[in-house]
Amino acid sequence: MSSISIVILCTILAYMCLLIGVGIYNAKKNNSSEDFYLGGRKMGALVVAMSAEASDMSSWLLMGLPGVAYLTGLADAFWTAAGLAIGTYLNWLFTSRRLRRYSERIGAITVPTFFAKRFHDEKNVITAISAVIIVIFFVPYVASGFAACGKLFNSLFGMDYMTGVIVFAIIIVIYTIMGGFTTVATNDLIQSIVMSIALVSIVTFGVSNAGGMGAVMDNAKSLSGYLSLSAIHDAVTGTAIPYSPLTAVSLLAWGIGYFGMPHILVRFMSIEDEQKLVLSRRVASIWVTFAMGIAIFIGIVGLAVVNAGGMAPLEDSERIIIALTNELSQNGVLMAILGGVILAGILAATMSTADSQMLVAASGVSENIVQDFLGKKLTEKQGLNIARATILGIAVIALFLARDPNSSVFGIVSFAWAGMGAAFAGVMICALFWKRTTLQGALAGMIAGGAMVFIWKYMVRPLGGILDIYELLPAFLVSLITIIVVSLATKAPSQEIIDEFDSVTVKK
Repeated sequence: MSSISIVILCTILAYMCLLIGVGIYNAKKNNSSEDFYLGGRKMGALVVAMSAEASDMSSWLLMGLPGVAYLTGLADAFWTAAGLAIGTYLNWLFTSRRLRRYSERIGAITVPTFFAKRFHDEKNVITAISAVIIVIFFVPYVASGFAACGKLFNSLFGMDYMTGVIVFAIIIVIYTIMGGFTTVATNDLIQSIVMSIALVSIVTFGVSNAGGMGAVMDNAKSLSGYLSLSAIHDAVTGTAIPYSPLTAVSLLAWGIGYFGMPHILVRFMSIEDEQKLVLSRRVASIWVTFAMGIAIFIGIVGLAVVNAGGMAPLEDSERIIIALTNELSQNGVLMAILGGVILAGILAATMSTADSQMLVAASGVSENIVQDFLGKKLTEKQGLNIARATILGIAVIALFLARDPNSSVFGIVSFAWAGMGAAFAGVMICALFWKRTTLQGALAGMIAGGAMVFIWKYMVRPLGGILDIYELLPAFLVSLITIIVVSLATKAPSQEIIDEFDSVTVKK
């Protein structure tokens, strides 16, 4: 291993030690389930904002999004990012304060528990189904994060892909098990800062290495369809492949998913004062727009560097930031340290999502399936031990799913995002804003949305034509329509449920 590689590795290891240290520091603060899953509802505005967005972005921000822009140009990346930016703002604007107030009023500490208590589901059927859906879609999401870690270390140090995956899975599991939500949220704040440093540093270096901003834009303009918002660039043929406005709309639909993402929604539930969510919304919306914009531009810059002869062509477009960092790190010890920070940023994006999702899935198994649905009476210690064992089990399954080094981070994330959004977004929106929603309607909509993701992805979308759209949009619409139809066809909610709804939905 070269001296540069050693410097980079030491920088990354120092970062890993910091994250584990935060876990050790917070280990003794988890005296109850509310502490472990929500930080005791004592989180501050900045931590909630940056934790929500760091856990949202995942390795997709620093690998998937730049990779798409590098390979096909602006259109797909732009419409996806635009949908996410709009969805982020609307979710904070409409959902955050009402969910915070409602969840505290009914004593819910997880999203499945919120659904059960909102609809007074005494048998906890909706709790169990929600938890199962979370596990089904979050495990491959976690696997995509592990895969990103493996790719990084394989590219940098020639380390065996699976060895890299296992090492970082162990680190994530350790600090998540030790510190719970408080550690995850604090580490997410740290990771969002590191991600920001990584984005700014690499785009600055890339522009310089490509010959300046003019050279970057000239290269992009020379490629047919590369800067278009209604077509993608085909690198094989060198031609532009147009797509319809419906395709753009389906990519914008990524934003719908926010209303159904448990690992983001629990951030709203964790803040100490709902009034602080106004500041959180502003911080989160600005940061996510900035981060995605820079990430897309890195893909464009990276291709300019390659075409200018400053870097070898890539076999895997999702490794564009890794390749640029390798070039940057060859310019002395200080640049190698900076390179280590940038690569830690990729790990930060990955880990901030994986830890949050494992924690949410663990709460689904321990709180919602074992205790609520199966009716097992557990002490706080027993419940936390089951949650920790679940985190370990999820990590093992995710390791198995991440064994293919050629898997696409973007592809895995897009499917998992669709599944969660389709199953939960419509239910959450109706639960918070439509008092006529019934338990039967919520259950039917949840199942219909989750099932339609699979149906559309594997049976309808392959037919092509106007049906070749992102599965989240049709699945969400099916879920929403099902909720409305079934709710109107079943007995109206009791007066107790109506009064409870009215007591928490009055604006403060």
